[in-house]
Amino acid sequence: MYTTDHTNQIASYTAKLLRDRFGKGPESIYVSVNKQCITMHLRNFIGPVEQFLLNQKEEQVFRYTRELMMQSLLPELTGYLEREMDIKLDDLYYDWGLHDASGIIVGLFADHSHTSEVYNGRDEVHNQINRVTGIVQKRPENVYSWWVNPKSLVVIREGLLILIEKEMIHLGYDEVLRTTKRKLEKRYFEEEAAISTAVGRKLSELYVDWDFERDKSVIVCLFHD
Repeated sequence: MYTTDHTNQIASYTAKLLRDRFGKGPESIYVSVNKQCITMHLRNFIGPVEQFLLNQKEEQVFRYTRELMMQSLLPELTGYLEREMDIKLDDLYYDWGLHDASGIIVGLFADHSHTSEVYNGRDEVHNQINRVTGIVQKRPENVYSWWVNPKSLVVIREGLLILIEKEMIHLGYDEVLRTTKRKLEKRYFEEEAAISTAVGRKLSELYVDWDFERDKSVIVCLFHD
């Protein structure tokens, strides 16, 4: 059982890591832990140079720079969680909400279940995820989900890459693919998927990331109170 002290320690350590790497940490980090995963929601996380890049419509450069920084940061974060908190992770995912300078970091536990918890609207959420993913690429082979806190729904998709995407990854275009998929999928999920209707909550933010090697994707839906 992880107490408020534990989550505060994780938030403090993560903020320091981000500040050391980026020169500016987030205004706040909200950490949630359940039996399946850990999530860290970052608010107001953007430095002056990054803001300049976005103002100049250089989103690709912004994302590439953050990708390099995160690749150097995540091993340290993983090591800290395992060493100090006894949290063994399967993998870490992350995404940014550029319009409001927010972000998410999600760590799936090494022993996380590949089945869903039962909650109101679950079947319709999965139907919407399958339908929209099928429009953009192909229906996933497996979808499961759970609430990590009252406002955050985590959805996992497995087996969703199509052949041309796999070939792009093989040829080294994975970051181009990731950026393109993020823009396309987030637009479709926000405009076409009736996730809010399914759970009876208004969607405030949606984040998505992939582990291309495992053909696996994490979606985090944040809802208003």
